[in-house]
Amino acid sequence: MNIPTWVSPGLYGAACGAAALAVIGFGWGGWVTGGKAGDMAAKASQTAVVTALSPVCVDAAHRDPDFAEKLVELKKTSGYSRDEIIMKAGWGMPSGATGSNRDLARDCGSKLVL
Repeated sequence: MNIPTWVSPGLYGAACGAAALAVIGFGWGGWVTGGKAGDMAAKASQTAVVTALSPVCVDAAHRDPDFAEKLVELKKTSGYSRDEIIMKAGWGMPSGATGSNRDLARDCGSKLVL
């Protein structure tokens, strides 16, 4: 069986075009894999939870009888240590949760020391 001479350049062109399309699509076109999309969704949901619950954390801090003392301590410490103080106080623990959320504590601390 004889293969026409135009088939080889056509196949090379199709392969190069497919490769270029993939590079352009994933590089600049905004295409993502399923795993990357899942990671992006998880990060977005975590950010939404922190945004929604941060006012609750601030309110819990203001209702704490020892708030004034802890606020002085918060203002003295650096940003990373504030997370621990808020988590230890229980302000960064949403209702029904079994543990504190570090991202929530960080956001709450930044709002409290303003």
